[in-house]
Order: sequence, then structure tokens, then C-alpha cells
Amino acid sequence: MVSTRTGVGSLGILANHAPLMGMLEPTELRLYKTESDIVRFAQSEGYLQVRDNECLMLVEEAIPPDQLNRSDIEERLREAEHSAEEAEEGSEERQRHERDIRRWKTFLDAGSST
Repeated sequence: MVSTRTGVGSLGILANHAPLMGMLEPTELRLYKTESDIVRFAQSEGYLQVRDNECLMLVEEAIPPDQLNRSDIEERLREAEHSAEEAEEGSEERQRHERDIRRWKTFLDAGSST
């Protein structure tokens, strides 16, 4: 099973899932090989396609939690927060920084859960 998050909520994809396309949100991606063998990643935003019993995910980043550098992510979060404050309200630039803020907060959470 694949467990991820789209813009409308959490999603679990099992074999024989109905065709689906979606936009992915930053989350902890989980790949269930078996009930007890779970591979986890800090997943950034991207796209998902499910069809013909296959799941295709296109994401900017999928990093195992034990490979996350907490101090680097905290610095990136501070930079994104500062840049968002500086950007004009409602601008594309501000939206981009707000997406980065969500990503870095999610990555910090994923790194904490190991």
C-alpha cells in the first residue's frame, strides 16, 4: 500500500485501486511492503497517477527521515518565513514561499518521528 496526502486529504492506495490523478501535498510518504515492513520518506509536493494497477508519483523530493539534516531544514524554514513576510500579499512569490514553509515544517515533523 502507498500512503500519501493530496490537497483534499490523506490517501491509501491498495492493489486494484480505481484510476486517479491528484496533486500531492508535503507529507510523510509510507510504502507498506508488508504490514510491519514500512519504508518512510519526507515527501514534497508533486503529482500522483494511479492506473492499470500502478502508482506513479512525481515529487521534487522524497528523502528518508534519517537522511534529513535538521539544522539545514530549520535554516531553510527561517528563510522561507522571512521571504514570505517580505513578499506582496496574494502574489505568486508569496504563495511559493508559503508552499516552502509547509514543506520544511513537514520535513521537520518527518525527521522527528524516527
